Amino acid sequence: MKIFKIVAVIILFALLFSGSAFGRWSLELDAKNNAATSPLGAVDPAYCTVSHRIGQLVLAVSNKGVLAGVTAWSDPTDCITGAQNRDAEYPKESAIDYCFACCFWIGAVVGRDTMVSTGADGWISNSEEFRPAYEPFGNLIYRSIRFPEQPDLFEGAISEEDYIAVYSDTAAYVDDNAWDGLPHRPLNIEVTQRSFAWSYSYAEDFILFDYEIRNIGVTTLEDVYMGFYNDSDVGLRIDQQRHTDDICGFRETFTSLYEGVCEFEDTVNIAYIADNDGDPEGGIYTDISCPDVTGMRIVRTPADELNVSFNWWISNGDPGADFGPRERDGIGRWPEEFRDFGTGGLGTPEGDYNKYFQLMNQEFDFDQIESATIGPTDATWLYPPQEDIADVANGFDTRYLLSFGPFDIEPGQRLPISFAYVAGQGFHQDPNNVNNLPYNPDIYYANLDFSDLALNSTWAGRVYDNPGVDTDGDDNFGEFRVCYFDVDSTQADTIWYKGDGVPDFRGASPPPAPVTWLEPAVGGIRVRFNGYRSETTRDVFSRIADWEGYRVYVSRDEREGSFSVVASYDREDYNKYVYNPEMLPEAGFELRDIPFTLDSLRALYGDTFDPMAHNQSNPFQHPEHVDSLFYFEPQDFNASELGRDTPIRKVYPDQPFPSSEFIEEMDPSELTDDGYMKYYEYELVIDSLLPSVEWYVSVTAFDFGSPESDLQALESAKSVDAKAAYPLSSAELVQSQNLKVFIYPNPYRADAGYRSDGFEGRMDTDRPDDRVREIHFANLPPRCTIRIYSLDGDLVRELEHDVDPSDPESTHHIWDMITRNTQMVVSGIYFWTVEADNGETQIGKLVVIM
Repeated sequence: MKIFKIVAVIILFALLFSGSAFGRWSLELDAKNNAATSPLGAVDPAYCTVSHRIGQLVLAVSNKGVLAGVTAWSDPTDCITGAQNRDAEYPKESAIDYCFACCFWIGAVVGRDTMVSTGADGWISNSEEFRPAYEPFGNLIYRSIRFPEQPDLFEGAISEEDYIAVYSDTAAYVDDNAWDGLPHRPLNIEVTQRSFAWSYSYAEDFILFDYEIRNIGVTTLEDVYMGFYNDSDVGLRIDQQRHTDDICGFRETFTSLYEGVCEFEDTVNIAYIADNDGDPEGGIYTDISCPDVTGMRIVRTPADELNVSFNWWISNGDPGADFGPRERDGIGRWPEEFRDFGTGGLGTPEGDYNKYFQLMNQEFDFDQIESATIGPTDATWLYPPQEDIADVANGFDTRYLLSFGPFDIEPGQRLPISFAYVAGQGFHQDPNNVNNLPYNPDIYYANLDFSDLALNSTWAGRVYDNPGVDTDGDDNFGEFRVCYFDVDSTQADTIWYKGDGVPDFRGASPPPAPVTWLEPAVGGIRVRFNGYRSETTRDVFSRIADWEGYRVYVSRDEREGSFSVVASYDREDYNKYVYNPEMLPEAGFELRDIPFTLDSLRALYGDTFDPMAHNQSNPFQHPEHVDSLFYFEPQDFNASELGRDTPIRKVYPDQPFPSSEFIEEMDPSELTDDGYMKYYEYELVIDSLLPSVEWYVSVTAFDFGSPESDLQALESAKSVDAKAAYPLSSAELVQSQNLKVFIYPNPYRADAGYRSDGFEGRMDTDRPDDRVREIHFANLPPRCTIRIYSLDGDLVRELEHDVDPSDPESTHHIWDMITRNTQMVVSGIYFWTVEADNGETQIGKLVVIM
């Protein structure tokens, strides 16, 4: 015993005071995994919240086990871009949110204990049990395939917008649980969370998540169940009652994507949630309505055969109103005696023991709209409390948990899980459909439109694991169906609908958008763009450069649907449709090849060949192959003569094709002053624009599609690379002509209807009128200080304007009419000064009439 004590003291002394490798390693691991408090002071976790905003679904993600949650648990400011985070905005820039918070839950049996760790539980405080490490170990990482010229962003990127977060449940300073007062008991797991988003037309409505769960403890985690908790609160962001009328449910299957060719029910297992009626205004859906739907689909679990559960409930301080569907005692995994979840009601599970049971109960709840139809003699379900059940069926403050398991995780073992967060448009079609609730759920359900959610859910699965693609080279291409086209047919086709089980996380992409610059002038904007990457980038699947052309759009705001085409250019090429007597379900013409240029067609069929002389009613018959019939159609519009068919023209029309594909090998005469290849330089002027408002300009690139994979032409997103400018004098013109600063509107009249006419607050639907008012300063020097004074000489506000002269908005600045004391200005006469960095000062007067 004495020898043991001496050895123990020596070991303890070594651990506390030595600089051994073991001592350093243990302290670093503790700090990295736990973000623990050191003897020298507290170490703060590297908390970070960002928003996926490349697609039409804008979703906040964090490095502490919470998605969305900006209002409750996450930082409202994007820690990478500095922009305002959004919970789950759909469509982008709509101010409509479809998720209040979504949190990761995981539970397991450790020895004789049942333990659960949660990102948050949505009801009781102090339930945030995941933490990142301290900086730099815990920093959230951003990557993108959009920036091949930036290796630190491009290398290892999967999508156009990757975010990688690592966090664990081992933090030593998590507060005691507010419900039972017990301290947090960690499972000792580390979560690596990767999320991927795209702007492509078929992928802009979902975000894919890939989780890796690692046991960083020394004890085997048994009977592990994981789940995702979702509390949506669907509606306009500023609506304080939007949480009161949500409905949720579960769809096991959707009709397949191949309807009309090979119709079958595709298994998707998606939990969905939506507003009960889409909040119509005056009997119709408007820009502030929420007629769409979001859902979560599990696309990969650690094992093929797992138990899946879907539970929803209403959290309420009144035990009688705290409700969730529950199978009768003794059915499924429910015990013979009534199980109290800790709230006195049937809904909210509190404490680790009850949360774990909710994760593993293998229950599939009925859809919420069916709540009022469950009778007292139902063989499966407990009879719901009747006082509030009609309100529940009509829509309430609902949340759900989609969970699966069990599996064991050995120390050091890593397990994967992947899911898709999916949105779909047009879920509500009838503003009066809610009148069928609570007692006619079948009629209500028949009037819902799941088609877009189904389509996007199917695409999410295909991007996660490409059907018909052998990713790992083991001759497994996935699963397919043999489709017969009519009852009596003996002819069939093979349709691949599932991949080989190895994640791909990729899909066909449009060409990259060109690099774009805007040069404003009074009443117009010159658009310059360089298409080197657009025209030379090879498609990820076909490995050919499939660029077809460009489109130029303008808009008054950044919403994808607001942009209008003002010009387009595409190559002159033609699609060849060949007659196939064995085509299914009946003989006809089919597209087999990529488009042909006119030169290639004339090389095949003669120098005078005119493809447009042969349409479907007058096909071309090959003189040497009498059984060969085909006709041609232009790919896109063939607006190919620059400056003639289109206002787009080359900046350097006589510039020969580049001597090399590498800029460093080219002659300097082949490059612009800012280092771009002259051959790919284009321009156009958009004129007749109202100078006093901001215009967004986007130049997109599009391809010609893929006949082989039956994929239509793809175009880069209009809103992603859009740039903004006021059609006012450029910085160069202001300086060269010594133009004087002016402001507008002056006088400012609060009753002039600026907001209703779209001159201010155009996209700020969630802010009141007095917080979207604007005074515009124009013809500013790129660097200056703006000061506004009252008539008595008191400083009202000081604004620093420091913008690169090359920025199209370097001569423009907006004052929000808020004082330095964060108050709205009042009626009166004000003076303003603009002091340039060279000391030159300009003075003017402003009248405000409130």
